[in-house]
Amino acid sequence: MAKKDAPPRWDRRMQQRLARGEAAALGELYDRFASLVHNLAHRVLGDERAADSVTREVFVHVWQHPDAYDPAQGPLRSWVATLTHRLAVQRLRTTGTAALADGGPGSPEELERKVRRASVAARADYIVHSMPAPLRAALELAYFQRRDYRQTAADLGVDEDEARRRLRLGLQLLSTAHDAGGLGAPPGYGGAA
Repeated sequence: MAKKDAPPRWDRRMQQRLARGEAAALGELYDRFASLVHNLAHRVLGDERAADSVTREVFVHVWQHPDAYDPAQGPLRSWVATLTHRLAVQRLRTTGTAALADGGPGSPEELERKVRRASVAARADYIVHSMPAPLRAALELAYFQRRDYRQTAADLGVDEDEARRRLRLGLQLLSTAHDAGGLGAPPGYGGAA
C-alpha cells in the first residue's frame, strides 16, 4: 500500500504528460473523468446544456493550466471534482444574479440557498460514488430497498456487526456533505468553492 502522502503514480504521470502538452493525455483524462465532471455539474446546475458547457470549461482549464494540479495536495480525481464544483457554482451564481438583475423572481438570499442546496447535493453524490464499494452497497440496500441491518447483512453475506459498521461508516461519510466549508466542495483538495 502506498504511503498516505505519496500521490498515486497515475496522477503524477498524468500531470506530467499534461504539462508536456500531450493531447493523448487529455483524451485519457477525459475518458476517465468526463462522466464525473458532467454529473457533478448537472447536479449543481440542473441543466444539461449548462453541464455540457462546464464540462468543456473544466477540460479546457486542465489543458491550459496543467501545473495548477499539485499531486502532493491530493488525488487528481478530487482536484477535477473541486474544479468542476467551483466552475458550476460560479455559473449558477452568475446566471441567478443575471436573472435577478433582469427582474426575475426571487431574492439574493434565495439564490444563495439554492446554491447551497445544489452544492450539498453535488457533494453527497460525489461522496457516494467515491466511497468504497462495500459501504455503498450497504447504503443502497438500506436506502433504496428499505433493508434493515439484519436484511442487509444477509443480502451482503456478512455478519450483522459488519453490516452495522458499513452502514454507520457510510452514513458518517454522507453526513460530511453538510459540514464542508466552501459550500460543500468535494473532499480531498482544499474543500473551497
